[in-house]
Amino acid sequence: MRFQNVTHSVFLMLVLMTPISLTAQELIKEEIPGIRNYTQVNATVACAGATTLEALEEVRRRGFVSVVNFRTEGENGATNPGEASEKASELGLKYFHIPFRSSETWAWAAEQFLEVIANPDNQPTFIHCGSANRVGGMWLIKRVKLDNWDIESATAEAEVIGLRSPALKEFAIEYVRQ
Repeated sequence: MRFQNVTHSVFLMLVLMTPISLTAQELIKEEIPGIRNYTQVNATVACAGATTLEALEEVRRRGFVSVVNFRTEGENGATNPGEASEKASELGLKYFHIPFRSSETWAWAAEQFLEVIANPDNQPTFIHCGSANRVGGMWLIKRVKLDNWDIESATAEAEVIGLRSPALKEFAIEYVRQ
């Protein structure tokens, strides 16, 4: 009887000590040659910053079927979107170029991104920009609008992914409140 009480006490203690979250999950950060700030969010999505054409081979090897690129054509160090689209096509990847700058209005980009990411045929999806800042902002919107996360949890995850622009964060939060 005493052993059973101890077992129940230990079980209860473990349950109480285990953090419980219906929305939060562990993000996996990795160093991958040619990919800046890589974060594996779950089995169907990875977020990142600048990505070279050569690194798209690794993206494909990891099982992704689509690439979403938020970088603008004239952005410092950005790969030509035509070349990136061609390379993605050679590798059998779908390529979505949704270019926007952090200093612009982004509602059209958010709508286009939500349409792409909501389509199961586009998953698993690799999403990137220059640093993962824009990716984090759009991911915050996706988490609230499509996954029904609360704003605080979505913001916390977006910041781990790379969201750091106060203006983009403010836009994303205002957008999801609409």
